[in-house]
Amino acid sequence: MTSNWTPKTWRDKPILQVPTYPDQSKVDEVEKTLSTMPPLVFAGEARSLKKAMGDVSQGKAFALMGGDCAESFAEFHPNNIRDTFRVLLQMAVVLAFGASMPVVKIGRLAGQFAKPRSSDTETQGDITLASYRGDMVNAMPFTEEDRVPDPERLIRVYNQSASTLNLLRAFAQGGYADLHKVHQWNLDFVADSPEAASYHGLAERLDETLKFMDACGLNAANTPQLRETAFYTAHEALLLNYEEALTRVDSTTGDWYDTSAHFLWIGDRTRQLDHAHVEFLRGIKNPIGMKCGPSTDPDEMIRIIDTLNPENEPGRLTLISRMSSEKVLELLPPLVRRVRDEGRNVAWVCDPMHGNVIKASSGYKTRPFERILTEVRGFFDVHNAEGTHAGGIHLEMTGQNVTECTGGAMAITDADLSARYHTHCDPRLNAQQALELAFLLAEELKEARNVQTPIRAAS
Repeated sequence: MTSNWTPKTWRDKPILQVPTYPDQSKVDEVEKTLSTMPPLVFAGEARSLKKAMGDVSQGKAFALMGGDCAESFAEFHPNNIRDTFRVLLQMAVVLAFGASMPVVKIGRLAGQFAKPRSSDTETQGDITLASYRGDMVNAMPFTEEDRVPDPERLIRVYNQSASTLNLLRAFAQGGYADLHKVHQWNLDFVADSPEAASYHGLAERLDETLKFMDACGLNAANTPQLRETAFYTAHEALLLNYEEALTRVDSTTGDWYDTSAHFLWIGDRTRQLDHAHVEFLRGIKNPIGMKCGPSTDPDEMIRIIDTLNPENEPGRLTLISRMSSEKVLELLPPLVRRVRDEGRNVAWVCDPMHGNVIKASSGYKTRPFERILTEVRGFFDVHNAEGTHAGGIHLEMTGQNVTECTGGAMAITDADLSARYHTHCDPRLNAQQALELAFLLAEELKEARNVQTPIRAAS
């Protein structure tokens, strides 16, 4: 057990990106209620994920992390959960079969309800109100009543997360993930995409492999790995009173685990060494992550790494790079090189979403597919050049047919954004764009396994 740490020690530290509630007594009541709720995930599951992320850190597996930028109450529906799960399975099969590498599947689901903001307030015209911080805190409509932080929303988040996890476990273990059903995984609107033929071609080769395995006596009836899959959940540990309330002692080890999710991460805005978020995450035994943006200092990063992973345990810590397509080749190498030279065991994952947000001429926030792809490729180039492992990708995406990110094979334009722009926060890749990226990423993985020099020259 971590010395000088309890789930409450974060309360003695400075903290950023949390709401100010009008009635603390109501907050106390909600926290007390949450502390009596059953855990959402289990310590053994978190340990399994840590082992898998240890393989990622050693280049023996690839991490696929994806889901909503911020979950919402309004879009809570089993079909939406199913479709996001399905496209993640599609991507994982493309990556695993195309690159001959196990894929660790982690969904930004069942807890990703809160968002950090660049400002505490938002102004429209002559009116200034509190910023929308996700459905976990307040509501999106620009009214004074909707923008008041409401602690009762924490209970609703717990209940929705529990329902989501129940459905995800059913999908993962109940036969929906059976590889023999790979043809059924295609979403209807993907069927007519330019990638459809490629996907079906891969699926046909997979079918041939499965038939051969069946002839050898390996089938879904006697081989659980063919009909089930391991699927984990993750979210940013932003509202620490919620995370504390769901932190429990594992009866088998005596260690503290945050049972709100298998994997928790610290955002780029809350990774201050002497602040509350680092203090909280240093004590839980879950696998954890830390976002690294353009402002990340190598010396400070090493100090945070040593605080979060003092035993230098593989799989414990994942560094999630978010540099932008324009700066990844400049800013990422010094960080990767420093971590490598210091001998720190971390997994490196690329977040190509947050550094590539632009405002389209139509007025909508968007992320051009080409910029996302450029940062992913730059991420691989850096790791190939440094002799390190490009361990995974972290995407804001949905299984729905939205029009929020421009580009891709379907050539979504600025003018198309208004057609199905449904996000509550940041723009997401739709299912077709996510699957297209998986095919391109599989090619990068093949290259990374075969060469030790950059695929493209840094410039």
